[in-house]
Amino acid sequence: MRHLIFALCAIAGVMLTSCKGEQLVTTSSSPAKREFRGAWIQCVNGQFIGMSTQQMQNTLSSQLDELQRDGCNAIIFQVRPECDALYASNIEPWSRFLTSRQGVAPVPYWDPLQWMIEQCHQRGMELHAWINPFRAKTKTTNDLAYNHVAVKRPDLVFPYDGLYILNPGIPENRDYICRVVDDIVSRYDIDGLHIDDYFYPYPAPGQSIPDDAQFRSYNPKHIAGKNDWRRENVNLFIQQLEKTIHKRKPYVKFGVSPFGIYRNKRNDPDGSNTNGLQNYDDLYADVILWVNKGWIDYCVPQLYWEIGHKSADYKTLIKWWDSHAANRPLYIGEDVERTAKHADPDNPNASQITAKYKLRKQAQHVNGMVLWYAKAAVDNVGNYGHVLRDAYWKRPALQPLMPFIDDDAPAHPKKVKDMWIDSDYVLFWTAPSGKGWKNEPYKYVVYRFADNERVDLSNPAKIVAITVNTFYKLPYQTGSQKCVYVVTALDRMSNESKGVVKKVKL
Repeated sequence: MRHLIFALCAIAGVMLTSCKGEQLVTTSSSPAKREFRGAWIQCVNGQFIGMSTQQMQNTLSSQLDELQRDGCNAIIFQVRPECDALYASNIEPWSRFLTSRQGVAPVPYWDPLQWMIEQCHQRGMELHAWINPFRAKTKTTNDLAYNHVAVKRPDLVFPYDGLYILNPGIPENRDYICRVVDDIVSRYDIDGLHIDDYFYPYPAPGQSIPDDAQFRSYNPKHIAGKNDWRRENVNLFIQQLEKTIHKRKPYVKFGVSPFGIYRNKRNDPDGSNTNGLQNYDDLYADVILWVNKGWIDYCVPQLYWEIGHKSADYKTLIKWWDSHAANRPLYIGEDVERTAKHADPDNPNASQITAKYKLRKQAQHVNGMVLWYAKAAVDNVGNYGHVLRDAYWKRPALQPLMPFIDDDAPAHPKKVKDMWIDSDYVLFWTAPSGKGWKNEPYKYVVYRFADNERVDLSNPAKIVAITVNTFYKLPYQTGSQKCVYVVTALDRMSNESKGVVKKVKL
């Protein structure tokens, strides 16, 4: 993830106090029933180094609890920052960002990826495993394990500005990364596989990419320009990675989080009115091609700048991506700290929380956001986390649909009934029949309506729970209040069944 530590916040439903102390009034727009509400949990910043197994589990549990209260429904967890692993791998060494020394297993032993999958699923969240595909060594890593790819096969990497990079121009490297990903997808019950903005390295003054030999040796199409050849290498990798994921498990979502500028208008008339580093020209990542070709399942451009930024204005960029990246679900990468820090240009007494929220709601194709990064929201920087839980993400939300993967709804739940279990009044149901990932129930949605109210499942304000359980504890009081509960089933792609109605007295 690009180290641009900036910021974000949000609000809705009631009047709240922001980080600057001003009163923020929410918009009147209704909450979304389907919205990707993600957060990146990174390890490469070293936040877990030196922690024992119990300390790290406690830290992650606390973060997940807070994010759940804030309304998060997806976690993007970094499991491979530098050709290493925060999971049990027979291909790559344990990460030093987990155990302080690369190649050393955690003691007491545990598998962070498996543990996170279980913890997220218990909380009704998706877990997307986040890898950095080509980065083989960060600047701060000095000792590599004996089984690290850069030690075993130094011919596959090149040094650049203190980094090691798996050379994208070598076809064997694409095969290697896809083998690592296939291993993850085959062994772990992840909901998504996520890569960020590191393809070819970010340009550094005085540095050049040493790939002349590969340009000559691995250029079957005889592409004349090296920049076009580099883009072709990354295009081939994205296509191969997508096929690898979906051949193994078609329902695992493949997401990419690119740098926030595709191209500047000065380089391309169809580019954004910005003046900064570019995916296409500097990182050789033709993201819009991937979106339009359907090689990825969702796109999360990192719009970490503030509204009014001179070189990369948030307002300009969100409108640009909304206009150009609509062929796949589009979510916005938002920086918590920068949003809370900067004032709204149209309201200097307020932060940019509300202004950014309005821009996202106005964007026709934006259907979610991802917080950079999770800890900033957990720490409630600028009151950001509490704004989410009390307003914008107060109501649960289903995941956005992906009909290009699957659009068939599962059968509805069976035998919905209410009963007393000891001192608890509980709504129970039975899973519907269904074979295979397209038809099996994965989660359930519970709605609540007043006794004389029209049942409207399109109204997200009526959702009281999204759960993996086949029961829901009812809020019994005196037994005099009549109400109606409706239970639906969701499949792996969040297609929703018809509802089953049950009247109860609370």
